[in-house]
Amino acid sequence: MNKRLAVCPGTFDPITNGHIDIIKRAVFIYEQVIVAVVKKPSKNEFFPYDQRISLVKESTKDIKGVSVKGFSGLVVDFARKEGSRVIVRGLRMISDFEYEFQMALTNRSLCPDVETTFLMPHPEYSFISSRLIKEAVFLGADLKKFLPQPVLKALKERIKNEGSC
Repeated sequence: MNKRLAVCPGTFDPITNGHIDIIKRAVFIYEQVIVAVVKKPSKNEFFPYDQRISLVKESTKDIKGVSVKGFSGLVVDFARKEGSRVIVRGLRMISDFEYEFQMALTNRSLCPDVETTFLMPHPEYSFISSRLIKEAVFLGADLKKFLPQPVLKALKERIKNEGSC
């Protein structure tokens, strides 16, 4: 297992500048970060799985030390398969802590050799969530300070297509 490799998992539906901030912080600490886009069939997706992977790749292409992979199943199994001993999770608000803490303890119980670390985003991004972004975009909000350019472009295309239905 590589101590300098971390896995940063999420649905990234869509990836936000808050996610990018956490990924950059993770690379600063771990040198190599796999951004792991999870395929969750039970979750209502805004963007299809393959498009989410593509948007994450486009949005992180200039960050040295980052690779992007898709996966399904348990994140600890994915981390172990990739040779990582670390899962990185972002904590925006105190409300995130309880869920993330439960998940970290469950993962530790399932796989004691993989540890979870928590990183806090820059305060500028601490309130951004993919859920709020999806709601705001349909209400006409200007989201350019919250989203990477490839995501903005994809959202505009999605709105244009849905508006013509």
